[in-house]
Amino acid sequence: MTAGTGHPRADPPPHAHAAHERWQDAVCLDDIERIAAAELPAAVSDFVAGGSGSELTLAANRAALDRVHLLPRVLRDVSRCRSSATLLGRAVPMPVAVAPMGYQRLVHPDGEIAAAEAAARAGVPFTAAVLSNHPVERIAATGAETWFQLYWLRDAEASLRLVRRAEEAGCTAIVLTVDVPWMGRRLRDVRNQFALPPDVTAAHLPSPAGTAAHRPGAGRSALAVHTGEVFSPAVGWAELERLRAFTRLPLVVKGVLDPADARRAEECGADAVVVSNHGGRQLDGAVPSIDALEPVRRAVSPGCQVLFDSGIRTGLDILRALALGADGVLVGRPVLWGLAAGGAAGAEHVLRLLATELHTALGLAGCASVTDAARLGTVGHPAWPAPAGEGNDQR
Repeated sequence: MTAGTGHPRADPPPHAHAAHERWQDAVCLDDIERIAAAELPAAVSDFVAGGSGSELTLAANRAALDRVHLLPRVLRDVSRCRSSATLLGRAVPMPVAVAPMGYQRLVHPDGEIAAAEAAARAGVPFTAAVLSNHPVERIAATGAETWFQLYWLRDAEASLRLVRRAEEAGCTAIVLTVDVPWMGRRLRDVRNQFALPPDVTAAHLPSPAGTAAHRPGAGRSALAVHTGEVFSPAVGWAELERLRAFTRLPLVVKGVLDPADARRAEECGADAVVVSNHGGRQLDGAVPSIDALEPVRRAVSPGCQVLFDSGIRTGLDILRALALGADGVLVGRPVLWGLAAGGAAGAEHVLRLLATELHTALGLAGCASVTDAARLGTVGHPAWPAPAGEGNDQR
């Protein structure tokens, strides 16, 4: 690897074969994380693991989830316990989708193709990121139900062309990420002068080798420079309305924490919102996502699905989110750990572990279904109230 850039080696490291055997013995996601950390170059591991600023929100996400304690019900028949659910109108074996994550070839040569294959085998949706290394057509061809994630670009027409391309590839939803007017300052990447290797490019953006994303520089992240060049910091409600009018696919708005924003997104035609602080990678000091979940659920109608991400590490975490009003969750970093540890099979193992843990947690909580989970009580969760007025909703 080229020092400081996170460039992967041309050949697998000497211990790669051993790592690809060890993941099979992993009994939880913490095990997978440790294997992946040993497998990846340090700069890449930092890129995957890191948050913005002092990583306060990154740590708070986990701490807040651990504060949520459930009140299990007893003497309930769970002999036919099922974790199946419906996400965006489609049946899934568990209320989980793979979150959008860019540049997956940094952790495995097959990148998004392998991760999508894992999602297909597990039966859960895979979100193809606009910063994917592989084009949406190849990702959708894996057979995974594919959602397409979009950042609104400075070139608005290019944004709409990508949406049309996703539709033609067979994607079943559009996910607009709205919490990145520009990339949060991630100090690990700055210290590492993190840049992409020449053969890792964004398939949906003009980013050939040699562009800003590939040029390391002191005191900066090359990725932050590149995304600052192409992402629009002026995106607003008008762009959301334009996108809603442009596509008939279900529209998901990702990166919502304020209940007023969630309500406005639904008014603009969103079919779902994702309660997310970007895994602690944007505003450091933002409210933990799980603390925002209940107020957002109350702010939108029952017809608007509420998804949750930022910190899911166990099936218990999924159950916590369901109990607080989520219809489903997005899983991010753990899929990358599985990919790094064992390719498509490692990523599938991550999803299978979550499925097993969720089924176990449901039964132990007295829930025969994910619908029952919504009626569980919780203790120790300091949900902040929804605002009486419009909050920061700028009309």
